Amino acid sequence: MATSFVVAQEKFAYRSSAIVVSGSQPQALCKTLKSQKCLAEPARSGADALAQLETKRFDFALLDPKLPDLDAEEVRRMMKSQQPDLPVLFLDFTTGKLLALEPVSGPIQEVLQVLQQPTEGASSPPAAIPHPTLEPELELEPQPEARREPAVEPLPGMIGCSPVMTQLYRMSRMVARRDATVLLEGESGTGKELVARAIHELSPRSKLPMVTVNCAAIPEALLESELFGYVRGAFTGAMQSKLGRIHAAHGGTLFLDEIADLPLSMQAKLLRFLQEGEVQRLGSPDVFRVDVRVIAATNTRLLERVRRFEFRQDLYYRLSVFPIGIPTLRDRGDDVVSLATHFLGELCRRNKVPAKTLHASVPPLLLEHSWPGNVRELQHAVERAFILSEEDLMLRPECFLLH
Repeated sequence: MATSFVVAQEKFAYRSSAIVVSGSQPQALCKTLKSQKCLAEPARSGADALAQLETKRFDFALLDPKLPDLDAEEVRRMMKSQQPDLPVLFLDFTTGKLLALEPVSGPIQEVLQVLQQPTEGASSPPAAIPHPTLEPELELEPQPEARREPAVEPLPGMIGCSPVMTQLYRMSRMVARRDATVLLEGESGTGKELVARAIHELSPRSKLPMVTVNCAAIPEALLESELFGYVRGAFTGAMQSKLGRIHAAHGGTLFLDEIADLPLSMQAKLLRFLQEGEVQRLGSPDVFRVDVRVIAATNTRLLERVRRFEFRQDLYYRLSVFPIGIPTLRDRGDDVVSLATHFLGELCRRNKVPAKTLHASVPPLLLEHSWPGNVRELQHAVERAFILSEEDLMLRPECFLLH
């Protein structure tokens, strides 16, 4: 209780708060901001900043145009989508030039003015960061009322144009061309493997293999040999050497599905691989370097598992460099009808029957259902309705057995 009170007192002492996003010494500028009564938090990458914005709120953001992982303009756009009222200012950490993309006032403006012209006796920014020059007259984008989000093409193999899916497409395409580790979080049946495969197909690694490992489906006793491989005679029954799935994904992508079910004994070994990029087969002293891009997926909130000491915290942060939430079907609005129509068309083509359609009273029925099984449940519901419709060219409400 006393600790909470101290933290509350410390926050109360600051007049504003900021997140400083840069791959080069964000802590130095944070220290300067704190001397001006601005509580500043560093973020060393665009992915780190986006992850912090999921749980924290700031009065403004200072964003380096040259980030180590993602395009700065895309990061700015994503930050604005997470917190629409957050002023995001570009700060060139090389020249110290500060570009005000939107008006700021009050304590924020005072902090920026002090940074621009520090008063005598005030703490100065470190030598590595020149004093920023505020240039509010530069307008790099239209005013909010005129700004329109560019259309985003759906990911390969995916259907839907709802706002939550557009966000998913944008984030996936943004990270696909990078080598950052991705963590996909979403309920069962939301299409996490589809997203993982789309990221792989859109990446520079697309011509090389994507290897999938379901961590929940492989017995713990076999998991290490499956991941890392083994040499002949390493254990009883090892009649010949075998490469592990990590090695098989060399140059491509390793997709670790149901990562939350990875046994604690294997978590330390996976962490070492992620840190060192090396694989050692069971029974062999030889160590091989592998070049693998990792995408992990879970149907649970992995951070909650960390808090319950069921998942290593250091491994969590290694995996969640770029977290992406997969929306549930109930949050996708009219996408439900588009998906149902698509599944119905596929069934007609596969079974070589005349095209069938949905009765006019079916879409409202589909929109009212909560779909706890998500897209997989919808696909099965449409297939049952297709069978029950028999020779009828229209799927009627009585054909849908929704619980």
